[in-house]
This record gives sequence, structure tokens and C-alpha cells, in this order.
Amino acid sequence: MKKILLVEDDAMIASGIVYALAQEGYAVTHGRTVREAQNATTGAHFDLAILDMQLPDGTGFDVRETLKNTDTTVIFLTVVDDEGNMVKAFDGGADDYITKPFRLREFLARVKRVLNRNSAVSALTLGTVTIDARAGKACIAGVPLDLTALEYRLLLTFANNKGRILSRSQILEHIWDAAGSFVEDNTLTVYIKRLREKLGGAANIKTIRGLGYRAD
Repeated sequence: MKKILLVEDDAMIASGIVYALAQEGYAVTHGRTVREAQNATTGAHFDLAILDMQLPDGTGFDVRETLKNTDTTVIFLTVVDDEGNMVKAFDGGADDYITKPFRLREFLARVKRVLNRNSAVSALTLGTVTIDARAGKACIAGVPLDLTALEYRLLLTFANNKGRILSRSQILEHIWDAAGSFVEDNTLTVYIKRLREKLGGAANIKTIRGLGYRAD
């Protein structure tokens, strides 16, 4: 049974989410504050943490910091729907970002997607980069790469599609779990540039003019 930590201070929203997740067979622990979440994670492992951005004693990022050395998948919940906050969320370790209000069936589908994605893959390589997808880590010659969550997901997308040309929209679907229409055109370019710099010569991400990108 998958264990989920929900950190949400709105009692009505929290009760609906807890009930829906329990009906799907998940074991749910609910906390209303950063402190309650930190207490819940002491000595316990969660497969997924669903974190409200704004909490009475801090933010979802504070809880994410507590989980940073674990393999817990993270979904942020927020009422703020703009690209800047989305980028900050992914840079802060999010696997997905859901804006309130949301449709419950879509919410459950996205929970299932991130849990299945992280449990379905194991060891991958791209060039001389090795990726432990279960632990969410990538290394070059045994040295860990310092990647943001979004950079890591971008690397994982290329590793799962070695030698294939991926369009920008295909890549965005993988790293944002959405169609990507809200992302400015240069956002993906910026993240690919950052990833190339961190990979150095360990992997080759080619720009295929007019088509997209190919990595090998």
C-alpha cells in the first residue's frame, strides 16, 4: 500500500482529498502545518507528499526541505497559477504542480501518474551518465550531479528516449505533466542549456532544427 503525506490547512479541502485517496487504497497521513508534517516524517517513509504552498507556519517548500534526502515524490498544491511559481516549484523539488480549484478525478489521475512513473523505472544511462530513477539521482563517474527536480526530469525524459527526436511539446508533456501551453517559448531552451552545462561532455543533447532535440 502506497503511503501519502497530505499537508493542507483547509479542513474542507483536506477532508475531501483524504477520503478520495483512501477510497483509492492509499494510506494517508494528514498534517495542517509544517511542524505537524515534520513530526509525521520523523522515522516514517512516504511514497508521496502532497504539499500546500501556503501553510500557517511556513510553506510547502519548508516541508520539501525536510524530505530532500528521501525518495518521496512531491506534488505542490497552490492557488497561484503563473509560470514563475511553477518554475520555482519544480526547482524546489516538485514532481507535479496542481492549481486549486481542481477536479478530483484529474487530481487522482495525476497522483497515480507520478507514483507509477517513479516506481516503473530503475537504472538508466545516457552517454556516460548513470541514473538511479528509484532514488532520483544521476551521476557521472560516480560523482552525483546537482540537478533541480525539473532538470532531473528533463534528463530522465532524454534517457528514456535515447536516439529519438522529441519535439518541444513532447518534452514539455513529460516534464510538466501538461500540454505546456502556459510555458513561454524560451523556458524549455533555458532548462536544456542548464542541463547541457551540468552534463558537460558526458551526454550529447542535439538541437534538430525545426524538429526538436535528440540525446545520446
